[in-house]
Amino acid sequence: MSMMDRAPDLRSPLTILIADDHWVVRESLKQVAQGLDSNLRIEEAGGFNEALAVLQDNPDVGLLLIDLVMPGFTEMEGLRLIRSNYPSIPIVIVSVHEDPNYVLRAIQHGVIGYIPKSSGPEEIQHALQRVLAGEVAFPRDLIARSWSEQQPAPAAPSATDVARAGLSRRESEILVLLGRGCSIQDTAERLDISRQTVRVHLGNAMRKLDLRTREAAIRYAVENGEALAQMRDRA
Repeated sequence: MSMMDRAPDLRSPLTILIADDHWVVRESLKQVAQGLDSNLRIEEAGGFNEALAVLQDNPDVGLLLIDLVMPGFTEMEGLRLIRSNYPSIPIVIVSVHEDPNYVLRAIQHGVIGYIPKSSGPEEIQHALQRVLAGEVAFPRDLIARSWSEQQPAPAAPSATDVARAGLSRRESEILVLLGRGCSIQDTAERLDISRQTVRVHLGNAMRKLDLRTREAAIRYAVENGEALAQMRDRA
């Protein structure tokens, strides 16, 4: 499902709110987004309170691009507030932070994308393309770093726990790749299968794990990647 399909009125253009206290960043994101779709309607905010006001006044906002550091915004606390008040709006973080822990924490709060401000125009364009197409967009290098640096959490499911869900080897493979930042297209190419086949296996895995959205599946894959990889290797 693309972002346009999520809009309440398919005849209306998708409205994107870009919230960042640097106008240059807002303008750059605006130009990239409108370069992908000239029909997009862009709202802007230079601070957290202004962003909340725009969201309140514009119930048709269908995508939020927001910085983690700006006036009135206390990083994850602000993100929690937005998720609580506007749970249906997809959120993409645009941040100067390149600490893998920020990416993981953002994923845990339900964001569908994370774009480092150091990204080049083509990387930003690719990330927004994926988001607008209904996919997720996370920087593979940061995901890979978090994979190697993160210590297993005490409560993380074991391979046995994951096995109880009855995932097949292919379903586990797909979740592992998606959790490492691969798109549906990337996953299809790596496994030499079609995108539709990836979606079918992902859908089956989501039903077995009782996950309602692709974003929830990505978060599950990131948080339980080690157990999934073990399950894949043993299958």
